Amino acid sequence: MPSPRRQKPSAPPKKTTRFPRDNDDSSLSVRALAFVRKQQKSPPSAQEIARNLHLSPKEIPRLTRLLHTLEKSGDLARVRGDRFTSPSDADLAVGTIQTHRDGSAHLLRDKRGEPEFYISPENAGTALPGDRVVVRYLRDKALHRGYQPCGRVIRILERGTTTAVGTLQKSKRFWCVVPDDRHFSHNIYVPSPAPPLHPAQGDKVVVRLGEWTSRHSAPEGEIIEVLGPANKPGVDIESIIRKFEIPTHFPEDVIAEAQAFPSGVSASAMIGREDCRDTLVVTIDPDDARDFDDAINVMPTADGWKLTVHVADVSHYVLPGTPLDAEAYKRGNSVYLPGRVIPMLPEALSNGLCSLVPNEDRLTFAAFLDVARDGKIRKARFAKAVIRSARRYTYQEAYARLKVPPKDKFDRLLHEAWTMASVLRKKRFDAGALDLDFPEVKVYLDPQGIPIRLERVENDISHQLIEECMLAANESVARLFRMTPAAGLFRIHEKPDDAKLNEYRERVQMSGYRVGNLSVRKELTRFLRTLGGKPDEYALKTALLKSLKRASYSAEPLGHYGLSKSDYTHFTSPIRRYADLIVHRILAATCGVAPKRTGKTPRHLSLDQIARHLSTTERRDSDAEREAVQLKKFEFFRRQLSKRTGQPFRAVILEARTFGMFVELPDVMASGLIHVSALGDDFYTYDQKRQRFVGRRTKKTYKVGDEIEVVIARADPFKLQLDFAPA
Repeated sequence: MPSPRRQKPSAPPKKTTRFPRDNDDSSLSVRALAFVRKQQKSPPSAQEIARNLHLSPKEIPRLTRLLHTLEKSGDLARVRGDRFTSPSDADLAVGTIQTHRDGSAHLLRDKRGEPEFYISPENAGTALPGDRVVVRYLRDKALHRGYQPCGRVIRILERGTTTAVGTLQKSKRFWCVVPDDRHFSHNIYVPSPAPPLHPAQGDKVVVRLGEWTSRHSAPEGEIIEVLGPANKPGVDIESIIRKFEIPTHFPEDVIAEAQAFPSGVSASAMIGREDCRDTLVVTIDPDDARDFDDAINVMPTADGWKLTVHVADVSHYVLPGTPLDAEAYKRGNSVYLPGRVIPMLPEALSNGLCSLVPNEDRLTFAAFLDVARDGKIRKARFAKAVIRSARRYTYQEAYARLKVPPKDKFDRLLHEAWTMASVLRKKRFDAGALDLDFPEVKVYLDPQGIPIRLERVENDISHQLIEECMLAANESVARLFRMTPAAGLFRIHEKPDDAKLNEYRERVQMSGYRVGNLSVRKELTRFLRTLGGKPDEYALKTALLKSLKRASYSAEPLGHYGLSKSDYTHFTSPIRRYADLIVHRILAATCGVAPKRTGKTPRHLSLDQIARHLSTTERRDSDAEREAVQLKKFEFFRRQLSKRTGQPFRAVILEARTFGMFVELPDVMASGLIHVSALGDDFYTYDQKRQRFVGRRTKKTYKVGDEIEVVIARADPFKLQLDFAPA
């Protein structure tokens, strides 16, 4: 019997390193990023990355998309066409452009501690505000102002600005739009207007931007909306809304969700809540406010006060994962423009169920604080509650009641609250908080949107009373977050750069003040105290604000420099700030009173991503609010020119130069120039040593610090600059 054929043993299978197939993008992103970072000498291409990760041809488009996402996030940089490396290995940085009026810009980085590059106008390319860009570090350039590295924009990853608002003009052969935004270095060419749009020359229009690759050529675009004649009342505010791309209309499903709630608070909604409806609770808000976020009660104790801050429980109605939540997150904040409010939540909630109106049951999230006589918060407790506000005060009414002896229980509550608040305020400033409170100007419009009056709104004791109560609640919530292992969302204000404070110090000294090292908090707070009541108080405090970093949101408790607090967050305004809504949800989970969730908060994003988004929307909305007020103030002054006798304004001379004097109008918080040619009653000579002008014949003088009356002489609509003349 033949022996069986001996079979050659089969070779062991070739060992290959195979990763399990990715079911999500994050795993593939991590692997791709790890591989690229190892290849420091030779940046790999997308094909080489795919080959190393053993991806099938069908998965390459997915990898390409993820590589582009990593490039936009700043984790990778694309070099030499289609090769990828770490940005730092190629002297590159990724961030968001913040442009300035002179055409220069700064690169804002995502991670704290990374340098913010300075970009000169010639190196900004076609970058527009909010663009996501790649910047090359210019090592051969000296540091800007001694502390900031210089860079040049080499690539625009994503446009933050996709539309522009401007005035339609026509030359002999072309139509163009003159942008309102002075960051555009050119007019925008557009095709001849065609149906269904029928704009006329001089109309304000919205343009969708096309490709713009060279700063030396004009951008092109397409008209997508006609706002109306540029000089028509109300068009200016609409232009600002479109410029900042602020959403004004709620989707139908969001409105339907908000209107589906009962008209009042149901009995089932009160289950498990502390019933505070018999407690005396009041609200204090501006006279034109319609949404009341917070209410207070203050009761004296043997050794201090019991402060209760009730905040509208928006989280009861706006649940994670709902259309209402997604829309609120997208907006980020309510926007307050002259004569108009663009709310974060539909009116059924913002002015209805969530607003703590008098004599109606309302759901709240309450902070119960024990405050000692020295202002220290000894104990804090948080709970869901139901209240019935007993009275609504305006700031003017509260101020008037605080200036006279109390007559009833409401007055006694106000007076007790101010006694406590004044202790808290003193303790805060003794701890080094910066006194940067100064008046604001409210612009009153007629029914057509024309500005008819400017009113200075003081930060008086009625404002300070509410401010201290809210600060105490916010600080107590933040302290709880820091003391527990749970995550938190914090309001932070980082320490300013010493170099910027040194620049500010030079300006202060030029204004005649003797100051020490302003990077030392005690010296800075001492200087701010000396400014009280001085003619240039507003100007110098505003300049200091520009030298400080902007406050923002963070998942890390980095402290608040301006308030001199190590723990701070936003808890007290969830009707108008999405950050406060997030804080309510985290606090509810921490206290064990969280509602049933319908999804992650929000859209599966991390707290870091939420913090960056809310910081961005806040910056956008505050810029829009400031620009709208400035525009309406300018229109008010411009209309003064058309009157036979212009309204006189009180002005203070801040600075004298050879060509004229810069003045501040403290009652309306405006500034401008009195040109020497406007001093028409004599021939005036400039005395540089004494910073004054002297009349040759009359010997009349105008010097720094003088208070005079002025009228508007000229209003430049392009530069938004005002010139005045002695009344």
